[in-house]
Amino acid sequence: MPVPMTITEKILAAHAGVSSVRPGELITARVDIALGNDITAPIAIAKFKEAGAGCVFDRDKVILVPDHFTPTKDIMSAMQVKAVRDFAREQNLTHWFEGGDSGVEHALLPEKGLVVPGDLVIGADSHTCTYGGLGAFATGSGSTDLAAAMITGEVWLKVPQSIKFIYKGALQPWVEAKDLILYTIGDIGVDGALYQAMEFCGPAIEGLSLEGRLTMANMAVEAGAKSGIVAPDEITRKYIQDRARRPYTFYASDQDAEYARIIEYDVSGLEPQVAFPHLPENTRPISQAGTVPIHQVVIGSCTNGRIEDLQSAARVLLGRKADKSVRLIVIPATPAVYRQAMEQGLFAIFLDAGAVISPPTCGPCLGGHMGILAKGERAAATTNRNFVGRMGHVESEVYLVNPAVAAASAVLGRLASPDEL
Repeated sequence: MPVPMTITEKILAAHAGVSSVRPGELITARVDIALGNDITAPIAIAKFKEAGAGCVFDRDKVILVPDHFTPTKDIMSAMQVKAVRDFAREQNLTHWFEGGDSGVEHALLPEKGLVVPGDLVIGADSHTCTYGGLGAFATGSGSTDLAAAMITGEVWLKVPQSIKFIYKGALQPWVEAKDLILYTIGDIGVDGALYQAMEFCGPAIEGLSLEGRLTMANMAVEAGAKSGIVAPDEITRKYIQDRARRPYTFYASDQDAEYARIIEYDVSGLEPQVAFPHLPENTRPISQAGTVPIHQVVIGSCTNGRIEDLQSAARVLLGRKADKSVRLIVIPATPAVYRQAMEQGLFAIFLDAGAVISPPTCGPCLGGHMGILAKGERAAATTNRNFVGRMGHVESEVYLVNPAVAAASAVLGRLASPDEL
């Protein structure tokens, strides 16, 4: 009789070449994608060469995306990107993205159909868990693990336990996927899902766009999770069917699968959330934010830089201007999103509001460039982390919000709800 399994366990079993796996079991599994960026790939490349490897296991499955310090900001970042570029050319990698082809990696790969449902993806970047929104098992790894995967096409894993999160109810206006995941992290804490798979389901999740599901999965790591995942459905199929570069498999959890916990939320009364410094768990509803002056607003990142995020911000900014005390920065996550925003007239709205429009980059999210905070400054950002010094000076502050709240905060010069406008 088949062993009941969660969607995560099914994907891992398939990639380990076994009929079933159980939480805690150690497995060696084949990878569909091994991903690196301009910060992590140079280390992996050095380890690859130290190991005496001649070529990658599959030039179609090793993907390199310089996105953190691009366009390169200084000599050191230029040298890092050059190391990755030289390796990509040496190995004749199929998927190497730079310049006008590049974008924020975790927005770029789903958009291009390079990650598909049922995949096992590792990436030397903690937010690789984003791809769980497609129904893939995706997790961050160290650069040494990436090097090993580039050589062997395999990864060593401990099968995680799963927590099922069931979201019931319809979302209120201005409440988005970002608010669901911020609320969840606020509830369970930044270590509430430590080395576990967060499985998101329920009517509220089923009603999310694919982009919203990617946002949910993106921040699973902020709860300490190994991965986040949403079972694929017709929304997934519509998104992927004309994009997928490879065959894909829709997995689903068995009804009698075992979970470490099952947590249910009624989100029908949920407000937009704000994560206060200096942890993503430090959340409160926008109505309880108080008067917090803001100096910078960043709309973008692998969490909220997709077209629906920019559309949400534009709805709030239409006909309005950012407060004179606020620097408003808008960062489309990929060239395709950039083009869509331009063609849909969103750039005119942003420019009229006084925004700076950046090329696709991770830039300010990690305190890299394109919007560094000075001592004492505060930012409202649609990014995913607000640790001490995350976006600049150690005495600066980052408040995590959804794109609509970010836009309203830019207009009013303080943390604010779109309803106030």
